[in-house]
Amino acid sequence: MPSIHDQAALECHLRDLRINPQWLRPLRNAFYKRNEPADRALALIPDRDRARLSIDFHCLELDGRHDSKIDGASKLLFRTRQGFRVESVVLRIGSGRTTLCVSSQVGCAANCSFCATGKMGIAHNLSPGEILDQLVQANQLLRDERRRVRNVVFMGMGEPFHNEAALYEALSVLQSTRCFGYSPRQVVVSTVGIPDAMRRFARRFPKTYLALSLHCARQEQRQAIVPLARRHTLDELRDALQEVTSVQGQSVMIEYLLLQNVNDTEQDLRALIEFVRGIPVHVNLIPYNPIEDAPQLVGTDRPRRQAFAQALKDAGLKVTLRYSLGSDIAAACGQLVRRENRRVAREANTVASR
Repeated sequence: MPSIHDQAALECHLRDLRINPQWLRPLRNAFYKRNEPADRALALIPDRDRARLSIDFHCLELDGRHDSKIDGASKLLFRTRQGFRVESVVLRIGSGRTTLCVSSQVGCAANCSFCATGKMGIAHNLSPGEILDQLVQANQLLRDERRRVRNVVFMGMGEPFHNEAALYEALSVLQSTRCFGYSPRQVVVSTVGIPDAMRRFARRFPKTYLALSLHCARQEQRQAIVPLARRHTLDELRDALQEVTSVQGQSVMIEYLLLQNVNDTEQDLRALIEFVRGIPVHVNLIPYNPIEDAPQLVGTDRPRRQAFAQALKDAGLKVTLRYSLGSDIAAACGQLVRRENRRVAREANTVASR
């Protein structure tokens, strides 16, 4: 059964059944752009042809929804066919924009000290369909609100470049005018920093925004909070950033989570300014959302965050001081985790080893 997102397989399926491929266009428009459910999209195809079609529209089951009582965030909990749980978050921004934070993996191997998702390790790579189905189902839920996801950010569970092939296929469908039709300017891919993958991404998707989760511009200190930094040094990342901005002709977002007495000192400030010198960047300063696995970490207080931001602006940098949405439903940055995935992974490994 071909996936709705696999255009080549879907067209081949229709040819095999001798069904006119012209019906794909209204079906796609209804499903992707008007956010109609599968049965209503299929109703556009003549009865005699629809009865013979076999298309896989959803590979995720919506298993729960949690709405914030303090802001416009909703956490959507999905279950894969293997039984894994994956989360994505709808962010209703005060300006009226709606953003979806999607996951690319179940768990994450980066193991950043401040991130709950990283503490569970890697359990499963999501398929392109599983990545895209998060957006499909979010848009269908938002339809009753007369909203549609405007921006898609790959900042959920997982390191996107550890699932590179699926990421690229999902981005291609996401930006195809035959499918979702999102502009590259509406999409952001965030990485903890894998230089070669950053270069490949820039060449493949030259207009899609890249965000680097830097969090510290001092090598030894960055290694302490981002273990992957031992493999990919700041010098390598800086070289990659220069190449990415040269290829794309646009700025890169620098994500910087502020932690008290860890990466918010005067030394850290100077190191950050020096690291991005001569590179077009936009720095996003992010407040820390505490997790139970890292009781030693404390977020920088608001006055210090504001002073840090002002110092960067005084140095000529573009800076945004972010605030968190969804903290009361454990949906904010670094809080996406489901411990039961560990159990599912153990059971799957046990069955595979028999």
